[in-house]
Amino acid sequence: MAVAASRTDPGRDLVEGAREAAAAAEALLADATLAVRRRVTRDGKVAARLIDREQRATHGLAWLATYAQAVRQLAAYAERMQAAGRFGAIEDLVVRIGLGEYLAQMTGGIPMSQGEMVRPADLGLSTDQVAARITSAVEELIASGNDAKNRARLIELMREHHGVTVGDPGLDDTLDAIREEMRKFAETEVEPHAHQWHLTNNYIPLEIIAQMAELGVFGLTIPESYGGMGLGKESMCVVSEELARGYIGVGSLGTRSEIAAELILGSGTEEQKEKWLPRIASGEVLPTAVFTEPNTGSDLASLKTRAERVGNVYRVYGGKTWITHPVRADLMTLLVRTNPREKGYRGLSMLLAEKPRGTDDNPFPAAGMSGSEIEVIGYRGMKEFEIGFDGFEVKAENLLGGVEGQGFKQLMQTFESARIQTAARAVGVAQAAMDIALRYAQERVQFGEPLIAFPRVADKLANMAAEIMIARQITYYAAREKDSGRRCDLEAGMAKLLAARVAWAAADNAVQIHGGNGFALEFPVSRLLCDARILSIFEGAAEIQAQVIARRLLDGSN
Repeated sequence: MAVAASRTDPGRDLVEGAREAAAAAEALLADATLAVRRRVTRDGKVAARLIDREQRATHGLAWLATYAQAVRQLAAYAERMQAAGRFGAIEDLVVRIGLGEYLAQMTGGIPMSQGEMVRPADLGLSTDQVAARITSAVEELIASGNDAKNRARLIELMREHHGVTVGDPGLDDTLDAIREEMRKFAETEVEPHAHQWHLTNNYIPLEIIAQMAELGVFGLTIPESYGGMGLGKESMCVVSEELARGYIGVGSLGTRSEIAAELILGSGTEEQKEKWLPRIASGEVLPTAVFTEPNTGSDLASLKTRAERVGNVYRVYGGKTWITHPVRADLMTLLVRTNPREKGYRGLSMLLAEKPRGTDDNPFPAAGMSGSEIEVIGYRGMKEFEIGFDGFEVKAENLLGGVEGQGFKQLMQTFESARIQTAARAVGVAQAAMDIALRYAQERVQFGEPLIAFPRVADKLANMAAEIMIARQITYYAAREKDSGRRCDLEAGMAKLLAARVAWAAADNAVQIHGGNGFALEFPVSRLLCDARILSIFEGAAEIQAQVIARRLLDGSN
């Protein structure tokens, strides 16, 4: 519930200022896009070679565009909430602090990572060009939005009101009910055990997976005609966020089902849909994604694992790496090269490869398949493996869509959803970091005062709250765009890019608030730091995301 503001008409002035700020951010982005485009254009065309050479400017443009989108979505959130009568004091302060900080960074310097700052001059913008876009309303937001008074007041309200989130996230009744159900499940069944699963590197128990299946997690976006719940991607965000808030491994189990279901739903034959989708939705079949190879990473065009058609089967040869939860999976969405004469993407195909479940003692009880675990510092509970294939057989009828050479295209159709879901998981991890830091800061006493009484500690928490709301709103927006049927690779990439950085910053600051205890394995905050770090790497590293966003902006195809 929103906490009432003291003004007679709460939020109206802020909503108007936010709207003006969004317009200013768009104008600044347009100026920067023109300036960077001039650097990477030859003979009237944008040159890929120049985009690569000018990566600081092009990736910086991607970050500026992401911030402009963040400002736009925060302004839209404020407007919706104000119109609905739900824009209270906490929401007001979160928006003020968020807008003030992001506008200040857009005009002064945006952190692309902890050690890399991109400034307007890097994008070819002069001081005068930037100043021309700063209206009096924007100047006021920069000056007074993220100030000490607002941060202190937000902390007061955070200590008084213990909602599921800091600020009403703006969901409808159905999504709010889903959030509440997932929060209760995570609080009772996941959080009490998560740290022990992490420390022992144990699998998430099958009993937990069975409960998730009963809650509908694995069939969330699968149509009802195939046994699913028929909900949209925004519901996926809510579920992923709350489960990842409990433990990223639990929040990530649904990712594998989501990817497999979307591949089959979008590209499978009717027989494949009828066979696999109901079983994925029920949790009977646990899928895993088998795409990445050693020495290729994001360069899928260089993929070498091959599948040779022999009668009614494909025989697979090659190696894959960074495969999540493969031992207990029943189905692999396996990207292979079925035509070795075709270079690049055109020779790739997707196989729906069935396999028996394994155990720790015998992880891959299938002929032609072997593997070894990759020890990782975080993102545990499912286990990562390198897998080798030496004649592993897949039924020819399990070629996705029944046509060779479509694998890359089929996979690309899932990337929007996968990145949106990763952004939602990042929001969940960030939220968990803030929860645990807030609790510790109120309980830990130093020099006769709780830590939260010290402004540097309180400031960290207030800024976490604002950034988490920004990341949440940009993620929900990308999901709504996906649900509308519109192309949203740009929006999905921005959500993933920003939310991953927000999660890392929140976890890092949570450790700092814990001091030396944050470095101790016994404290769960140490787990959150490890879990947060992977988010800017998988589903497209931050640099790849920035490259994709920049190409869209510079090509003018957005």
